[in-house]
Amino acid sequence: MMKKIGLSIIAIAFIAFTSCKEEKKESQEELNKTEEVKKEVEPIISSTEKKEIMVRLDAKSDSKATGKLFIKEVDGMVFLEAKFMGLTPGAHAIHIHEKADCSSEDGKSSGGHWNPTFKNHGKWGDENGYHKGDIGNFEVGENGYGKIAMETNEWCIGCDDETKNIVGKAIIVHQGTDDFVSQPSGAAGARVSCGGIIQ
Repeated sequence: MMKKIGLSIIAIAFIAFTSCKEEKKESQEELNKTEEVKKEVEPIISSTEKKEIMVRLDAKSDSKATGKLFIKEVDGMVFLEAKFMGLTPGAHAIHIHEKADCSSEDGKSSGGHWNPTFKNHGKWGDENGYHKGDIGNFEVGENGYGKIAMETNEWCIGCDDETKNIVGKAIIVHQGTDDFVSQPSGAAGARVSCGGIIQ
């Protein structure tokens, strides 16, 4: 009787050991499969290059105009979204200027429009030409709030192409409206808000 019990215990132990070994083998196979999938997916993830910058705009020229601007680049496409407050109701111009320097009270320390391709000032996308910094106009409501959004592949964040790289430039909001005709700045009036595009 004891011999039979002993044999049963050995048999159970052998089955448990075999079962454990099989589970370990299956776990290793699953791990190998996971690693294979990871190797396939990694190049896809790394190919999606994403860069982001947040710009705070401060009031200039004795205005109360402030704002926040978000810029994001994904696979060569740059997305811009901005929200403003403290502006007078109506249309206001917004441009990219040459230098991320908002130190002067009138915002003129930021230089002129960013125009690396030496084109005439105009409306964005106009066949007669436009500055790379000619974003355009946006509307402000009676409450002083306004917003604008756009996307383009004509800009980049920190790339080596100086005709596309917006880092080191400034965002300027003007008191008035861009007429898209007057040279070199669209007769948009005083600079009421300024923020540097800095990584």
